[in-house]
Formats: sequence, structure tokens, C-alpha cells
Amino acid sequence: MRYTIGQVAKKLGLTAHTLRYYDKEGLLPSVKKGSSGARIFNDEDIDWLIIVECLKGTGMQLKDIKKYIDLCQKGDSTLATRLELFKQQKRQLEEKLAQFQQYMEKINYKIAYYTEAVAKGSVDVCKQNKCLAAEKERLFGHK
Repeated sequence: MRYTIGQVAKKLGLTAHTLRYYDKEGLLPSVKKGSSGARIFNDEDIDWLIIVECLKGTGMQLKDIKKYIDLCQKGDSTLATRLELFKQQKRQLEEKLAQFQQYMEKINYKIAYYTEAVAKGSVDVCKQNKCLAAEKERLFGHK
């Protein structure tokens, strides 16, 4: 199937400017141009864009995504390298998830704290709540 830049932008929630930039940076190895110079996208390009956005969403820099795409273009001799790249990205993502989980616990503590304060009309009551004090000590390391 063939798609215009506008169709791809709408389908993937990207801007035409972003798509042009990705193409210019070599992130879309199979994009062709028509006789008018307009980019013509196909299903393979859509697949590339989905993985580019996935990797970008995990925090991978575009230069590293480009390295991955270059490895793919070199064929099966780079399979082990590509596997290691994804394993490394997974480890980094797991570290971020763990950090976000810690942030979530602190946010949940603050929600519980302020829910109690709103219900009682004062933060002074929260300071005397033993459960909240224990949770604060666990999360922040002090009472």
C-alpha cells in the first residue's frame, strides 16, 4: 500500500515535519520519492516509524536509532549486535521503571497525606498519624 506524508502523519500521530526530519536523518531507509519529489510511504516505512517511535519513547537517542537501522540494513551478520542493543535498552527501561515506581510511591504517600489533611481540616493531624509517619520514614528516610 502507498501513503502520502499527510496520511502517514495522521495515521501515526506525527507531524509532516517530523517525518521529513526522520527521512533526512536516514531513519526511513525505504522511503521513495515520486516524480514531483513528494515522499511516498509504504507499509515497511510505517513499520520503521513504529519502531523508531517505540525506541524514541524508551529514551533512545536518534543517533542510536540510526545505528540500529544501519545494522538492519547490513543483514543477518548483525543479528547478535541488534539483540544486544535491545537487551541494553530493556535494562535501561527497567531502571527507569524502577525509578518511576519510587516516584509513584512518594506521590501516593502525598495523596494519602493530603487526603487525610483535607478530611481533618489540618496537616497537624497528619503529623500525628502513625501510619503516615511510618510511610514517610520508609519513603524519605526520616520522620
